[in-house]
Amino acid sequence: MDLKEKIRVIENFPKEGISFKDITTVIGDGEALKYSIDKIVEYLKDKNIDLIVGPEARGFIYGVPVAYALGVGFVPVRKPGKLPGETVSITYDLEYGTDTLEIHKDAIKKGQRVAIVDDLLATGGTIGAVAKLVELAGGEVVSIDFAIELTGLKGREKLSKYDIMSLVDYEF
Repeated sequence: MDLKEKIRVIENFPKEGISFKDITTVIGDGEALKYSIDKIVEYLKDKNIDLIVGPEARGFIYGVPVAYALGVGFVPVRKPGKLPGETVSITYDLEYGTDTLEIHKDAIKKGQRVAIVDDLLATGGTIGAVAKLVELAGGEVVSIDFAIELTGLKGREKLSKYDIMSLVDYEF
């Protein structure tokens, strides 16, 4: 299956000059959704993964079914104040300002092998922060997996110490 045929591209969204890659057309198509989840699972199946970690919200969409298929747990990464238990947090730089992400302090045990799953790799800033958060919690980032990669934004370079897989790529 060619997933690019299933991804809707919306020009000038959310602002002028941006070419938005919309996965709602993939997740709304049962065959395309199953295919994309199966491809990520296939890539991860022999990597002895203990947990899947996914940032809100689209990382939940892909991460939970991947965790289910692998028979492992899922750890949500959330914005501050969204998790009820004691958390570990990281604040990271954005192009204009900063952001903070959190996970439950007890969600990852020391040495657990983790795959981070999300919908899109762009600049790598958010996923880099998620990887650091996993490591702060004691986990080992084994793989970072995406449905879409925007290669022109060079996120892969920022994450070069990690194993990265994406199903489809676009320049921007």
